[in-house]
Amino acid sequence: MLDFKTSLWWRATLALGLGSVLVFVNLYVAQPLLPLLAQDFELTALGAGWALSAATLGLAAGLLFWARLADRVGRKRVMLGTLLVAILLGLAVAWVPNYAGLVILRGVQGFFLAGLPATAVAYMGEEFTPRALVTSIGIYIAANSLGGIAGRVFGGLVAEWADHWQASFVVLACVSLLLWGLLPRLLPESRCFVPAGRGQGASALLAHVRNPLLWPVFLVGGLNFMVFLNQYTYVAFYLSAPPIALAPAAIGLLFLTYLTGTLASGVSGVLISRFGLCNTLLAAIGIMALGSLGLLSERLPVIMTSLLIDSFAFFLAHACASSWVGRSVSQHRALASSLYLVFYYAGASLGGLYLYPFWQSAGLAGVTLGMILVMAVTGGLTWRLKRYEQRVGAGVQRSST
Repeated sequence: MLDFKTSLWWRATLALGLGSVLVFVNLYVAQPLLPLLAQDFELTALGAGWALSAATLGLAAGLLFWARLADRVGRKRVMLGTLLVAILLGLAVAWVPNYAGLVILRGVQGFFLAGLPATAVAYMGEEFTPRALVTSIGIYIAANSLGGIAGRVFGGLVAEWADHWQASFVVLACVSLLLWGLLPRLLPESRCFVPAGRGQGASALLAHVRNPLLWPVFLVGGLNFMVFLNQYTYVAFYLSAPPIALAPAAIGLLFLTYLTGTLASGVSGVLISRFGLCNTLLAAIGIMALGSLGLLSERLPVIMTSLLIDSFAFFLAHACASSWVGRSVSQHRALASSLYLVFYYAGASLGGLYLYPFWQSAGLAGVTLGMILVMAVTGGLTWRLKRYEQRVGAGVQRSST
């Protein structure tokens, strides 16, 4: 196994981090371009949002498929092969003749983008020592965030520089293709991989969905991401229109507010250790609800502050939910984590549809109301989890006395 700070460990960690950046660059490049797509194809905000939603929906659909395939044919082959196909599909997006074709191609691209996130943690769990694994996963998660920021920021900058949205897909796909060329040499071959048989995948999946300690967390992760991700879509439409009328590059820079989420991920372990998982998750949901109130303002500095607060709170909640999933299962952990991500990205895909009536009725004020309603649901689910855990703990304590 690869130990901490050895040359092979560094190579593998760098390769997986770089691969993760490429996945999320190509997934989120479309988000700052949505107002341009709406203008070019004469779409509503909801219609334009499918350029992003189709990709996240495709990713959600691909996670379990690629995880199961990688269990049989190997990790490296699946990770690198699917990422290469996804990048080439991103390049092809610039030449689709109509918007329906763009949405379909983005959905297929999202399906192939799922190959690396569905497999990377399993690769690390098999190939790294426990000490090396902790650090590698932290670097990998940070790369997720940085890839998402880079895709959005550079997507907006390139579109403004070239004066059309197609350039963003071409430039970022070409850069991704060049960087992908490093991965086959950087990523070591699997040494500890053992091909899996058909096993009990379906029964394990059903058991996770029915687990009272898991299904509420799956919903919390999906619902939180549903409103967090898609609030940016409607904020982008609001800020790109008069009287503020931000340019595409400035819209892309909005996503630098995700950096507070990187900070939240870094301090989440300390907060969870001090206050407990459920309490920290409840606090994060409450902060996100309060932060969203800034969208009631029409002033850009207030809206930016709201996004900074929401980003910190959301990523703290996401870290709590992810930790809860890992802590609450003793078997089929990779399957449980993949299932959490399925709910997570399915929520992202449905958020534009959910928030659209609120946006149509009352603009950003309506979006705020839609977010707070969801925060009430996820807060209630978290409270249920806390009470259930307390009852289980009390039952265990009584049986041991």
